[in-house]
Amino acid sequence: MKLKIIYTIAFVLFVNILSAQEKLPVVKATSKIADVRDGDNFLKSYWKITPEAKPDIYITSSKGRKVIFYTDRDSISVKVTPTTKFDFIILLNDSVKALTEILYKPGYLEILKTADKYNINDNRFIPKFTYQSMNDSNLVVLRKGFKLDSIAGEGNEVSKILNLLLWVHNLIPHDGNHENPVIKNAMSMIAECKRDNRGLNCRGMATVLNECYLSIGIPSRIVTCRPKDSVFTDCHVINMVYAKDLKKWLWIDPTNYAYVMNEKGELLSVDEVRDRLIHDKPMILNPDANWNHKESKTKQEYLYQYMAKNLFRIECPLESKYDNETWNNVKMIDYVELLSLNAYNQLPQKTISLPYKGITIINYKTNNPSFFWALPE
Repeated sequence: MKLKIIYTIAFVLFVNILSAQEKLPVVKATSKIADVRDGDNFLKSYWKITPEAKPDIYITSSKGRKVIFYTDRDSISVKVTPTTKFDFIILLNDSVKALTEILYKPGYLEILKTADKYNINDNRFIPKFTYQSMNDSNLVVLRKGFKLDSIAGEGNEVSKILNLLLWVHNLIPHDGNHENPVIKNAMSMIAECKRDNRGLNCRGMATVLNECYLSIGIPSRIVTCRPKDSVFTDCHVINMVYAKDLKKWLWIDPTNYAYVMNEKGELLSVDEVRDRLIHDKPMILNPDANWNHKESKTKQEYLYQYMAKNLFRIECPLESKYDNETWNNVKMIDYVELLSLNAYNQLPQKTISLPYKGITIINYKTNNPSFFWALPE
């Protein structure tokens, strides 16, 4: 008797599901490939109709705009809201049903805009950021070995910063698919890239450029830019470089030969770019920004998508110095992470880890941007 009841309930549920699907909007198709217009973006031959997915979900962040699916025979449109979960049927060759769903999820810029609040009164102890002297013996060898004074040129400080940016961008190709060499300093990595005809990932490129700046007396830091999620597969590493003449930090990205300006053409810092993204202020990306001289970078793709994703959390080493992350040469290394008030994992404020024998890593967290972006003393 119980088994009969179970079968009856299952049959009723199955019939209800079929009935519900029959009531869904239906668009016809004979091709498995469809076009999608998502807000202002037209995605030609983007969607592959997959009946097996049940449902096949298209995710959009185009709040207040329309998403339109175009098959070879029909189309369907929905205006996207924060609650959009729109189901419809694509009927392939008048026989095969593909349950399809348009689902709204907030985009990277919208997520970043929730991270606008810090705490300038956060006075939890963190040691000060330091910058190695250009007279350090390793930096002297780097400067003289590559004639960096000549590469930087005799112009003003900003021109020197941009000349060194271009030199590293042209010297080393970006390769984000492989680990950096074991020895992580500029002299060694440049030599290994030349010998093995290889590139570096974004952290390696920022490390080389950072040490070049330090070698000619320009304070600089490696900046790890991360998304909101504590578990992630992609982040980006750039440099923040101090221009004494301007009395400010500058956004410098050797991977993409990128720097950012305001509407007056004035160079911006990492925190200024982040603030302008959050508050919809205008920005200009240098027009020759590029990846490996193969792909131009646009403001929309680079800033409003990729970097909007990666500016939620920001981390720097406390000490900016030569060979800072070669583990077999380092006994202890400290990092500081700047977190907005709505970021995950606010506590503990200080953690100590021992990833390898003889190596100690200390991680500090702060909500105080004034401390994190402090100018060099």
